[in-house]
Amino acid sequence: MSLNETVSAERVHIGFFGMRNAGKSSLVNAVTGQSLSVVSDVLGTTTDPVKKAMELLPLGPVVIIDTPGFDDEGYLGEKRVEKTNEILAKTDVAILVVDSLKGLTKGDEELIEAFKKRNIPYIIAFNKCELLTEKAVLNDNEIYVSTVANINIFELKEKIGSLSKATEKKKYVVSDLVEKGDIVVLVIPIDEAAPKGRLILPQQMTIRDLLDGNCTVVACQDTELESTLQSLAKKPKLVITDSQIFGKVSKIVPDDILLTSFSILMARYKGELDMLIKGAERLSQIKNGDKILISEGCTHHRQCNDIGTVKIPNWVREYTKAEPEFSFTSGGEFPQDLREFSLIVHCGGCTLNEKEMKHRVNLAREQGVPMVNYGVAIAKMTNILERSVQIMRNAECGVRN
Repeated sequence: MSLNETVSAERVHIGFFGMRNAGKSSLVNAVTGQSLSVVSDVLGTTTDPVKKAMELLPLGPVVIIDTPGFDDEGYLGEKRVEKTNEILAKTDVAILVVDSLKGLTKGDEELIEAFKKRNIPYIIAFNKCELLTEKAVLNDNEIYVSTVANINIFELKEKIGSLSKATEKKKYVVSDLVEKGDIVVLVIPIDEAAPKGRLILPQQMTIRDLLDGNCTVVACQDTELESTLQSLAKKPKLVITDSQIFGKVSKIVPDDILLTSFSILMARYKGELDMLIKGAERLSQIKNGDKILISEGCTHHRQCNDIGTVKIPNWVREYTKAEPEFSFTSGGEFPQDLREFSLIVHCGGCTLNEKEMKHRVNLAREQGVPMVNYGVAIAKMTNILERSVQIMRNAECGVRN
């Protein structure tokens, strides 16, 4: 993956929702100009969400998602509706496709309520409008379209574009915490978990953000960190490390150099760092038998010394002197009922878009379950949490680092 390639987590996620045979898939194909979804007159043709990362003019990089009919029936239908609800958690802009002849159904109204509950901006696209003999006056977020007669397809894209632009906000990984010309050292261990031939997403994002901020980036492995610091004529402003080696790096980096981790920066980038710092306090209260959920946003081949399933549990046992019970989820899997857990330990969420990460954090908040991410948890268990967030504290107080 190149440094200027927009990853799915950073793309606007546009979800198409509606009842069976409202024409969702046809509209997806018309909007994208591609045959992304299978189209037929058979009810329930779309059985699973169909996702595609693409460039969509005039919007730019997006992820288009076609969902199963929300009124699907039977056991499999229930499972498809569950999948649709999962997609809502990551949707930035929703398109509700309605059969113009039938008008809004009860299911459509339920979807609208779901959009509102999750603060998802939405457009109602009344499809098959070529069959209408009379058209009502529509609201600003409504539009008549026809995939058969190619009516208002471009106009729909313009509406989607205006909504997506309204949700955009300038975000920084770290460059707003340092100044132009600062030296920042990145500690990137190359071990069995490191992907061969490439950097992981948080490392890529951090490098690009620092370069955009006109900073000097120096990268090394932990084994070369001490010699790297000694070789620099100018003292670096900040050291950013992989969380797994927080303890080792903290002992090497002098106290007058700021220190944090990629995972902590990602928590800040996603906008939930304060809650995760509070969640770290629960680690001191874990007892035998307490249930802890360890969740990762991505799916990958598990190594024998995997951080999520091996290292984190071992560090928790060592820190708490207790024997809690651990559960594990990955990818799109995340429980909706979290009340059985005493703590959730989540990865940095770099592969999840901000909407989905916030949904998971909000679920935990609403159900009163403390949540922490890998970097914050490791910093807490190595007794360097305050040091690792000092650069953010300085920024909040207006202190120039």
